[in-house]
Amino acid sequence: MSAASRLSAGQRLERLLSIVPWVAARDGASIEEIARRFDYPQERLLSDLQDVVFMVGLYPFTPDQLIEVMVDDGKVWIRYAEYFERALRLSPDQALALVAAGQSLLAVPGAEADGPLARGLAKLARSLGLEGGAAIDVRLGAAPADIIDSLRTAESTNTQVEIDYYAFGRDERSRRVVDPLRLFVEGGQWYLFAYCHQAEDERVFRVDRVNAVNPTGTTFVPPDRRPVPTVYRPRDDDARVTLRLSPDAAWVPEHYPCESVERDGDDLVVELAVTAVPWLERLLLRLGPAATIEAASAGIPADLARIAATRLLERYDRGVSRK
Repeated sequence: MSAASRLSAGQRLERLLSIVPWVAARDGASIEEIARRFDYPQERLLSDLQDVVFMVGLYPFTPDQLIEVMVDDGKVWIRYAEYFERALRLSPDQALALVAAGQSLLAVPGAEADGPLARGLAKLARSLGLEGGAAIDVRLGAAPADIIDSLRTAESTNTQVEIDYYAFGRDERSRRVVDPLRLFVEGGQWYLFAYCHQAEDERVFRVDRVNAVNPTGTTFVPPDRRPVPTVYRPRDDDARVTLRLSPDAAWVPEHYPCESVERDGDDLVVELAVTAVPWLERLLLRLGPAATIEAASAGIPADLARIAATRLLERYDRGVSRK
């Protein structure tokens, strides 16, 4: 799978929104520099700048109402449309929403803590009577600050750490030695992209499920070209399951990465990669009669939902009988 395909449309848009003010504040920036700074697939960056950013503007979409993107000899220049030179008239609610959205963009890889976006947000916050770090609190999951700080230090110093981690999909807790490669934010949660010595492969860990971080005292040499981190990357050897979803379960493709989604009358037929069967059991129990298994890899029975429900009921009955 190429690096370009591992960034969703939402991720690309979020990073483009951070790239625009950074490039606009400079007298040109190279495609290579932008891709490296913002962890953006270089083979996709040029087309997104020209096909997406270039079309941003207001009706009637004349040149003076569109952002101008110029590319020459591997360098990019961005000039804001004339519309952006006019003072905005925002209500307090609109201004506060703009500050909140902007603050979340500052967590995107490559964004400058004291760059043009940060300075603009600071001015807007002051106009609302808010000051400094107290201007607004954008909560990114429930990850403890000390865990984030420890992982950020390990990433910046290329220090191997041992983490105490709870794997939700497998419903198990383990201790793993990892090489932290990138701490990043997606969907309001902190994640750690790292090389896991137990799995002997790269993995993504949700930081709010890390219970402890202990430096091992060993340093590692990071790869020359770090892959773009994404929350979930199915492997070729992962099991697959095809589910038929009634309209009540139409939300599933919006919350979980599906390898295919097809409409069949009122139903959706989706294929998902399954890293851990306990995760699929919980999903089926949540969906109830709104989902049925149409096809599955070996090891996933067609009546998995009934098996899981029976086991859950037996555990409940044993708990009641002990009281």
